[in-house]
Order: sequence, then C-alpha cells, then structure tokens
Amino acid sequence: MKFQSRSQIEVLTKFKGQDDLVTSFFMDTDKGRLNRKEIQLALKNLLNDAKARACALAAAKGKTESLIRDLDLIADYGAQALTASNGAGLAIFSCSRRGFWQPLELPHGPRNRVIIDANFYVRPLAAILDKYSSICVLLLSRREARWYDVSMGEIKAIDDLKSDVPGRVREGGFEGTEAKKIERHVDAKLQDFFKKTAQRTFDLNKKHPFEWLFISCEENHGVDFEAHLHSYLRDKVKARLHSRVNDSPAKVLQEVLEVEARLKKAEEEETVQKLVAEIERGGLAASGLRDTIHRLNQFEVQSLVVTHNFSKAGRICPTHKILYLDELKCPICDKKTDVVQDIVDEAIETVLKRNGAVKHITPPSKLDRYGQIGAFLKYKA
Repeated sequence: MKFQSRSQIEVLTKFKGQDDLVTSFFMDTDKGRLNRKEIQLALKNLLNDAKARACALAAAKGKTESLIRDLDLIADYGAQALTASNGAGLAIFSCSRRGFWQPLELPHGPRNRVIIDANFYVRPLAAILDKYSSICVLLLSRREARWYDVSMGEIKAIDDLKSDVPGRVREGGFEGTEAKKIERHVDAKLQDFFKKTAQRTFDLNKKHPFEWLFISCEENHGVDFEAHLHSYLRDKVKARLHSRVNDSPAKVLQEVLEVEARLKKAEEEETVQKLVAEIERGGLAASGLRDTIHRLNQFEVQSLVVTHNFSKAGRICPTHKILYLDELKCPICDKKTDVVQDIVDEAIETVLKRNGAVKHITPPSKLDRYGQIGAFLKYKA
C-alpha cells in the first residue's frame, strides 16, 4: 500500500499495544541511487542490529518473542519488496502479538532505522506528508483543457475537455465588418470554453479535493480564464506553468515538482518568520522543547513547528500520557514515568491526534536559535 494521507498516520497513532512493544521500520530503497546488493546488505545489517537490541531488552519473554517475530516478518517482506516494488522508500509497522501489520511504500527514501517502542514511530510519515501538497494541474489551450492530479511525487490524468473554438481569423481573409463579426464569434466561443473549463475545475475539486492549483494557459489567456474561476479556486492558484497540453506527463511532473519544492521552501521560511515574530513580541507562541512540551500538556498548542530530524529522549506518564523532559514521577499521579526514545515524536503524535498541524523545517533556519522547536498557541494560560 502506498502512503498517501494523514488518515494512515492516524491509524498508527491510535493503535494500542496494550503494554506490548511495537516495531517501526524505515528503509531507503531508491534503486535510482542504490543497487540491489547495497539495499539487501543494508536490510540485513539493520535487522541484525534490531534483533540484538530486542534480545538485550529487559522485557518479558512474550514481548521479546513478538519483537523477533516482527523482525522476521519484516525480513521476509523486505526481500520480496526489493524484487516486486520500485518504491523509493519502505516503512513497516508491526506488533505480532496483537496481529497488527502495515507496510507502506514511501515516495522518497527515509533514513534507515528500526524503532522499538511502546508506540509506532510516525514522525518520518508526518514529515513526508508535510513535504507534499495535493495539486491539481490544469493545462489549457484554445482547443483543449487537460487536468492532472499530482500527489506524493506522482502524476495521474483525471480529465480532459475539447473545445469547439474555431481557428483564428487569418489576416487578410476577411475585411471590414464581416471580419470583426467573425472575431467576436470566435472570442465568444473562447470565453464560453473558458467558462466550461472553470466549472469543470470546480467540479473536480469537489470530487478530488486539492490544496493547490497550478495553471498553464497558452497564448497569454491566463487573465481571461482566471476571471471565470470561482473565488474559492482563485485562492488556490499557486503557480503558472510553462508546460503545454501536449507535453508528456513525465515532463509536466518534472516542472510541477520543481515548482512545488520552491513553494514549500518559501512556505517554511514564512512560517519560521511568523513564529519568531510572535515569540519576540511575546504573543501566542512558544519556543524551545521544555516550554513547547509544557504548552502541549496544557492543550494550548494550535500547531507545532519543528526542525527536521530534531530529537531528544524524554519521559511520559503511563496513565495520563503527559509528556516530560526529565520528570521521574508524574506530579499528578505520583507514578513513575516511562522513558521514550524521542519526546519530539511523542509531541508530534499528540498534536496530530488533536487535529493540529505540524510543520517540519529544513535546517539551517532561524528556528535553530529558538531551540529547534516551537508552537503557535490557541491562547495564553
């Protein structure tokens, strides 16, 4: 199954192992950069190391056996996937004793790792989801409109529409009022085609909701066409492309991904600037891991902003699921807190469970000066 949506992350975050340990596996399988032998060797070494760690855990026999079973299943599946799939990355989530198994094909190669913990490690998935937007691409000429869906680095044709716009009036072909009459007729036909195209785009958005709209209009008709777009869709227009109706999907995809990467980078910079400005004026923002975790525990966090791959060990109350950096006992219930490998991942999961947003920032950035993590707040306590 391909990784495509936030709902897949939610399934993982809601899974309860009932005190069993679970296995999260991530691997770079990009055959464009790595040959099969390199991937096979990396898989073997990764799982051997994970087995050694599983056996070294001071866990009950049943928990250890479940982990070893997880790793054996991952080894078998991984070997088959190397032959059957051309995916750039692979993620597998398993808890054998609870019968949970979920492999996901990823759009690009993640960092190789096996995480054994009480909860599934979803942070790489959240980062991937943040890297891509659902994009509708409209390529428009006088004679045809063609729509593509671009998501997670892949392109798919979703619709097309032919026009009945006559060819251009040839210079000298007509004279006087007759020529002007025909030109008005052609222009009316063209505007009618633009109107139909705009309506079809609106209908497609209802059927296949998209976040961004990229448009290419031949012959500088962009302004005329966009005048027919619903205001809701005009707000989604993020780029004007050079691609043409007859270009191959591969060529269109290449341009879309380049434009998307630039827009995402600009979006990251804007997010950090807004957060820093809010922090410096003492507004609705938190910075640094300790303050951000505290605000999250108080249900104040609206959205989380975190440097990509920033991580730190921490602790969690097993009863109230409150996060701490170094509290050995929960101040609320006085119970011993459990160690978690990555408190940042726990924070991300908590925000996602509460339907908040998470923005991953590519380093270096101004966020580094503020502890590599921060949050926009709903209100101040």
